[in-house]
Amino acid sequence: MTELTKTTAQNDPDVQIILVVGNSRSGTTMMGRILGKHKSVFTFNEDHFFEELWYPEENPQPMGRLDAVKLVARLFSTQRDGYFYQGDIQKYMDEAERVFDGLDSSSATPPRVFEAFLKYEAGRYGKNIVCLQTPRNVYYIREILALHPGAYFVNMIRDPRGVLLSQKRRWLGRFSGSRKIPFFHIVRTWADYHPITISMLWRSGIRAGDQFTDSPRVFQVRFEDLVNAPQEMVQKICTFCNLDYQPEMLMVSQVGSSNRTDKPDQMGIDASVPGRWKQGGLTAAEIHISQVMTQNGMARHNYIKEPVSPNPLAILVSGIAWAGKSILVLIFNRHRVKNLFSAIRKRLVK
Repeated sequence: MTELTKTTAQNDPDVQIILVVGNSRSGTTMMGRILGKHKSVFTFNEDHFFEELWYPEENPQPMGRLDAVKLVARLFSTQRDGYFYQGDIQKYMDEAERVFDGLDSSSATPPRVFEAFLKYEAGRYGKNIVCLQTPRNVYYIREILALHPGAYFVNMIRDPRGVLLSQKRRWLGRFSGSRKIPFFHIVRTWADYHPITISMLWRSGIRAGDQFTDSPRVFQVRFEDLVNAPQEMVQKICTFCNLDYQPEMLMVSQVGSSNRTDKPDQMGIDASVPGRWKQGGLTAAEIHISQVMTQNGMARHNYIKEPVSPNPLAILVSGIAWAGKSILVLIFNRHRVKNLFSAIRKRLVK
């Protein structure tokens, strides 16, 4: 490690953090890429620190050295190896110890250890602003602001029917360019999809973000507005985050879509994405379920209901299937949160 990196890791003031949040498949990854194109911003892969590695409603307590070092090593593995390929963290233990040595051990709580990791990793690339693009953090805006009052939140909002179509096809990502997806994740993603489940999650995510509509630290961005007027919206986001706008921020690769094959060599924001759900892929029953369950949030964010005539039998069959899939969701996702029942309450209780 260079002397410059040591200085960045140990002596900098609290790191500036931008958090991109919202419902999954609402453009959070694309927004993270846009911000990551800025010369001062380093965008992390989805870290899942809050809720999976540390529960934000806990009272932070100092960690012992070994536990703190293991946490940093796990974060290194998540960032560098990939969330789905976290393996033996021993190869990162020596580097993790150096990160811990830059902390005051008496205040080495999980959030402070996490912050030290962020500063260190961003510093390796010469960046001094951190961007976290983990969608589920929308449920913990209040708790994160208590830890980082200076943080900025960019809350992504997308038409629930667009989210529904993207989630429906997400498990096919292995065959559209995202080849490095473990089979277990493919099955879990398939199990996670159901119009009732996705609509409930959209509704709860919108409700969580809307609590901070008037907050000076939270900026709401409709996905459709971003792709239709990218320069205008990115300039507004930069102003909000106290960044200077740079035109190259719009030059992101067109990858990660559930609705088409990745085009990593094609740069820019694809304006054809909004309304793609109208071109097929969703049944009348799925659209009806989505619109009924999300109607209040749709109205608040100016999404127009589409007239559909679903088959009542199809709706009944969907309801029956939801019961079975809900059990699979609990089985496949129980390891992804520290407190399963609290996570469910955050998402599904009105």
